[in-house]
Amino acid sequence: MSALLKSLWMRAILAVVLGAVVTLSLAPWNYWPLGILSAGSLWVLWYKAKSTEVLRLGWCYGVGFFGAGISWVYVSIHEHGNASAGLAGFLTVLFCALLAILFVIMGWVYRRFLHPRPLDISHALAFTGLWVLNEWIRTWFLTGFPWVFLGYGYIDTPLASWAPIGGVFTLSFIACLLGCLWALAITRRQLSYGLAAAGASIVAFGIGLLISEHEWTQSKQDTASVAIVQPNTPQDMKWNRRYYTSILDNLGHLSERAKPGDIIIWPEAAVPNYYHNALEDLKPTLARMNQESQSLISGIPFANRATQNYHNSIAVFAGGDGLYHKQRLVPFGEYVPLESIIRGLIDFFDLPMSNFSAGADRQAPLWVQNQIVAPSICYEVVYPDLVARRAHGSDWLLTISNDTWFGDSIGPLQHMQMAQMRALETQRYLVRGTSNGISAIVNPKGQIVSQTPQFVPAVLRGSIQSKQGSTPFMQTGSTPIIVLAIIAVLYGRHRQPALKT
Repeated sequence: MSALLKSLWMRAILAVVLGAVVTLSLAPWNYWPLGILSAGSLWVLWYKAKSTEVLRLGWCYGVGFFGAGISWVYVSIHEHGNASAGLAGFLTVLFCALLAILFVIMGWVYRRFLHPRPLDISHALAFTGLWVLNEWIRTWFLTGFPWVFLGYGYIDTPLASWAPIGGVFTLSFIACLLGCLWALAITRRQLSYGLAAAGASIVAFGIGLLISEHEWTQSKQDTASVAIVQPNTPQDMKWNRRYYTSILDNLGHLSERAKPGDIIIWPEAAVPNYYHNALEDLKPTLARMNQESQSLISGIPFANRATQNYHNSIAVFAGGDGLYHKQRLVPFGEYVPLESIIRGLIDFFDLPMSNFSAGADRQAPLWVQNQIVAPSICYEVVYPDLVARRAHGSDWLLTISNDTWFGDSIGPLQHMQMAQMRALETQRYLVRGTSNGISAIVNPKGQIVSQTPQFVPAVLRGSIQSKQGSTPFMQTGSTPIIVLAIIAVLYGRHRQPALKT
């Protein structure tokens, strides 16, 4: 192994593989020990590298990390953006290569402040802090791309119990630190470090088990029956006016499977028309629902004719009230960066409904059947603090999505796992409605109660319990763990003097 690491090329290949391995710790594979292994191995790889090599190895790790973790981007560009296989492949590689620069920045900070320094526990803490800060930066840098966080791989382990306390970043912190401690024990081959790694693992998992049954929120007597409609509308038909009537008919027929009193959920942009135009077309369906004492919540585009702004929205059409405009927009899918320059160059830069405007920061929740619902649309559910802020005062969470863009890739499965984490962080039921799967009901422990298969029309019915109160994460957000990460970096920076080179 030591001979292998002497070759820069072999170290670069190893870095790519280690980055890709993180994806295997997430859905759909969930081989969670691999996430711990990957983070700890990168730390040792950087430590053993020459100062001039750290940035290169960081970029290689990032290429593997994003190349495997967001490979579904290719499907969106090729199948739905009508780009050739070659062009789609090039754009996907370019996107991943650019995102990998985030690990280059992390490597620069490591090289500047931590390399070379003694390989010890303070050094491990500092690297862990850098890892968490890297993830946090991805939630806001250039509007954010908060995908492939290490902590998501632990939602089905005892570590999941830490999520209501500190959110997904806390799980990432624990997993990364454990990886570094075990790497330290193996590298240094000292009993004390082995005991430290074993002890930290027992404490982290043990506390997780002890608090796994703790209820941070309280159940209310109110329950709701929901019917999630999954229409499986093909993306190439969705915005074609010839199919508009048949799309509405399909939604209406599927909704007839709902029972009296159900809250019926239609997915993101289920109605391919602007709100003010669609109201007349939906009158027969809404009249039938009103007779059955049913409610309807649906995704639909909204045109503000006064401001000439267009929004991706959720509206309550029956049995309640509320209109929500999406705040976190997907680049190229909902708005086009540098629009005046690249709009029209290829079909992917000119997708239907790619001229939306973001909604206001402060918007009222939805109200339906005397229950308060915290909404999020598609991509928004991957923002931990955004969902936690909205959850205050809500009875349950609702997220709708159009995962048709991902095709038959790992994208929808990763997206589902992230939605599960939001339910766990807020300890509320989460209802997820999608165009072609996965639609699901998730309980406050982040566990899927029931779900639909993908790529088929379906209706998923179930009951959900209203919750009240707040988890510690809802009260503080990610601030405490980010502060802890900064302290860890500073502690590692000043704990030991630099080694002489």
